[in-house]
Amino acid sequence: QVQLVESGGGLVQTGGSLRLSCAASGRTFSSGTMGWFRQAPGKEREFVAAIVWANGNTYYADSVKGRFTISRDNAKNTVFLQMNSLKPEDTALYYCAAREYYDAYVRQKYTYTYWGRGTQVTVSS
Repeated sequence: QVQLVESGGGLVQTGGSLRLSCAASGRTFSSGTMGWFRQAPGKEREFVAAIVWANGNTYYADSVKGRFTISRDNAKNTVFLQMNSLKPEDTALYYCAAREYYDAYVRQKYTYTYWGRGTQVTVSS
């Protein structure tokens, strides 16, 4: 049984930083893609960042480019999201997602098979 467990969320002031972690168990995604999505109240779930496990290629939403960094630890089967220069509009429930393949549609949430339960990030102004 595949499980994705997020951690690292919390309350931070504008300009602060947080590091989210997503630990995968039940299988590895060595041929696949792992990503982060977020959902604010009343809004749709949106793409934040993704990483291709095999070659480390990364993808970002324009709204977080230059502030967020996605990375992976192969040995620990874990993906990280380093979030710097946080803004109130970054406030959301952040979800980790995974799929067992790579294609160009890394930003599309419907292409991901596995999801975590989310971790809350709140940025105060």
